[in-house]
Amino acid sequence: MAGGNWTRRGFILMSFSSLPTEIQSLLFLIFLVIYLATLMGNSLIILVTLADAVLHTPMYFFLRNLSFLETGLNLVIVPKMLGTLFSQDTTISFLGCATQMYLFFFFGVAECFLLATMAYDRYVAICSPLHYPVLMNQRTRTQLAAASWFPGVPVATVQTTWLFSFPFCASNKVNHFFCDSPPVLRLVCADTTLFEIYAIVGTILVVMIPCLLILSSYTRIAAAILKIPSATGKRKAFSTCSSHLIVVCLFYVSMSLTYFRPKSNNSPESKKVLSLSYTVVTPMLNPIIYSLRNNEVKNALSRIFCRALDFKHHNP
Repeated sequence: MAGGNWTRRGFILMSFSSLPTEIQSLLFLIFLVIYLATLMGNSLIILVTLADAVLHTPMYFFLRNLSFLETGLNLVIVPKMLGTLFSQDTTISFLGCATQMYLFFFFGVAECFLLATMAYDRYVAICSPLHYPVLMNQRTRTQLAAASWFPGVPVATVQTTWLFSFPFCASNKVNHFFCDSPPVLRLVCADTTLFEIYAIVGTILVVMIPCLLILSSYTRIAAAILKIPSATGKRKAFSTCSSHLIVVCLFYVSMSLTYFRPKSNNSPESKKVLSLSYTVVTPMLNPIIYSLRNNEVKNALSRIFCRALDFKHHNP
């Protein structure tokens, strides 16, 4: 599968090894807190949207899927990064590196398409409110969710299998905190022109197709909102999609800055910082955005908390 005996020993993730030990210890504590907050926040969204009957709607069904994706992406990246910071164990096996890259692509691509599906859901809810329950029935939303998750499989399979079929050179040092495609590709000692063309075209398609769908949905949403006569109606309609807009902006801006910057401005260190935004920070912020800006979620949390207290009071 690869040229070079070191591939049997695996790769070395450089992570943040260039920083002093004290700084790495501080980063470990910061990322650990963010990691735990991310798991708790997304788990809470999943449990609340399942437990409260009021939230058994298409919007919260897709939000639950988003929380699953964010949790998966976090579990793929952060535990290994915390290990490299805490124990300085920077090694990762050849199979482990390939698996991490595959799952990163899978969850990342699925999230791109799920955000587009969520935009379509808001479009139907605002532009066709009377037909919304029929158009977004249980079968339709399940099919839309499956269609969002599926593109991650072929993209991740082709990109990961193709990249790890190349022969690798003497160096096994991946200058990143996880096995992303560009830093691993730098270790290949073969002509990768065709692969790079595929990777660029694939990335553009994966980002641009959902982005265009989102823009199309929100263009129609904006037109529909402007036709609402009352200011209260406009505010209510906008509030139903404001959280999704914030999440979309956070995700796409950080992804675009990471993968579409000119190479002259794209140093490994700057890419690490930008990668942190969508692999570590954004998954933590999403539950906060959807819970703090959403009265239905806050009310559901209150109901569940009150039921728990009532149960405890009657069953001491």
